[in-house]
Amino acid sequence: MLLHDQQTNSLVKILDLEALFNPVQNTVCASSQAGEEEQSPKEFSKDRLNFPSGEKLPQCWMDADYRKPH
Repeated sequence: MLLHDQQTNSLVKILDLEALFNPVQNTVCASSQAGEEEQSPKEFSKDRLNFPSGEKLPQCWMDADYRKPH
């Protein structure tokens, strides 16, 4: 899955989908797609990622208590 990194304005390839979907994990392992060669994997904060269309990640992927009133 490719997501957009708001900090670098580039696409990142998500390498651990389980971590992406897990709301208690704040980071996800991904490889930046900037440049001609795929970069080495590193941790990206979910807060700085969104879909290439510009949509934010679903709240249920970000907050384990998303159903509780805040």
